[in-house]
Order: sequence, then structure tokens, then C-alpha cells
Amino acid sequence: MKLTGPAIWGGGFLLVMGIVAILAPWVAPYSYEAQDTLNTLAGPSSEHWMGTDRLGRDLFSRMIYGARVSLFIGVATTVIALAIGSLYGGISGYAGGRTDNFMMRIVDVIFALPDLLMIILITVVMGRGLGSIFLALTLVSWVTVARVVRGEVLKIKELDYIEAARALGMNHLGILIREILPNIMGVLVVTLTFRIPVAILAESTLSFIGLGIAPPFSSWGTLANDGWTAIKFFPHLILFPSMAIFFTILSFNFLGEGLRDHFDPRRAYRKI
Repeated sequence: MKLTGPAIWGGGFLLVMGIVAILAPWVAPYSYEAQDTLNTLAGPSSEHWMGTDRLGRDLFSRMIYGARVSLFIGVATTVIALAIGSLYGGISGYAGGRTDNFMMRIVDVIFALPDLLMIILITVVMGRGLGSIFLALTLVSWVTVARVVRGEVLKIKELDYIEAARALGMNHLGILIREILPNIMGVLVVTLTFRIPVAILAESTLSFIGLGIAPPFSSWGTLANDGWTAIKFFPHLILFPSMAIFFTILSFNFLGEGLRDHFDPRRAYRKI
């Protein structure tokens, strides 16, 4: 089944955003910390497409550099969480019995704790910065992946080709890595596309409440936080970061829905 229009548009938008973020030093017209004290809090113009902030820094340039931080945190933390959760959930589901019960009780305990509260606690203990946010988002994200992978492994491990692999003498680790995990790759890709926007939104929330990236570095969340204090008189400061967050999350959701229908055509027919 081919990808739908919204999924293609979402993927195209994310591809453009990713390329712009990678090429930020060459794409951005100004440095992210360059100040123009004669042009502070200026509205959008031909010189500054998205205006300037209270220090005269070009908002468009800071948006591009902010995309670098927000997308990197979203993608990197989700990929690491996907690796940890896949291994943990795969072992739990394949082992079954008491081992599975014990491992999933650990997941249930972590899952019961509010994600945002845990993230805030970790960032407060470790201090404000990219490293603490990276660690915090990774630690709270893997449990969801572990649950998804465990469910898929429980369904697959009793199939005939797994029994055939056991009969041929393949060890348990080989069966899990070579036979089971490749066959749930579609589920993992879909999970990845849905978890990345969650991580981006979490980072933006932390930055918005002042626990995120420290100045002068910027993410979309820090830019929204800067704009919040001047929303009545200079709405452009919060409008553009908010739109970037909104359209990025929407694009990931469109892409995730399209990939889910692609890997599971029966689900798409059920929706029709």
C-alpha cells in the first residue's frame, strides 16, 4: 500500500526541516547570537524575516539553529530509547513466565510515574543543559517501546518459523535478534515516528518553563519562553516558534499514520 498524501507532505516537510537544521550555519542569514542593538524587538521585515528579539537577535536565524537542537533531541533520544526498549521488551516477551512477569512489573512501576515530573526531577538534580534533558527523555521513553515490543514478540514467538529455528538448533539470542526483531521492524519504525514528536514536545515544555537549554543557545521551547513574556505587544516572538512546533509534530503524526497503514494494510481497510 502506498503512502497517503498527508504522509508524503509530512515526510517532505520533515525532510526540508532536517536539511535546513543540518545546514544551519550556511542557511541562517545571521549567527544565533549576533545582536543588533539598534533594531531590538523589530517586527518581520525584508531584513529580518521573522523580526528580532529583545537583544536584537534575528529570530529567523535563531529558529533555524533552534530546529537543530529540538530535532536532534527528539530523534536521538527516541532512537536510544527504541534500542533499549526493544531489547528489554524483546527479552521479556521471549522469556515469558516469571521472568516476563518480573520485568514488566518494573516497567509498570516506571510507567505509573508522571513523565513530566520525572523529567523535571532529573533535570533539577543534574542541572540545566542538553545532557540532562537528553538523559531524562531517554529514561522515560523506553518503557512505552518495551511494552509495544513485548506484545509483538508474544504474538510472533509461537509461529511455525520460530519453532523451525529452534529445531535447527539456533540459540535464544539468535532467534530474538535474527528472526523476531526484523519481523517487527515495521512496528518499530511506526513507534519511532510517533515517539519523536513526544520528545520534541517534552523538550519544548522543559525549555518553556525554564529548565531546558541554557542561553545563548536556543531551541523552539526557549524561543517560545522568550516570546511569552512579550505576547501582548510583540506576538511574533511566540507565534513563529509555536508554529514550528505545531507543524513539526503534525507532520510526524501524518507520517506515522501513513507508515502504520503501509505496514498494516488491513488496518487501513478497517478504517474505511
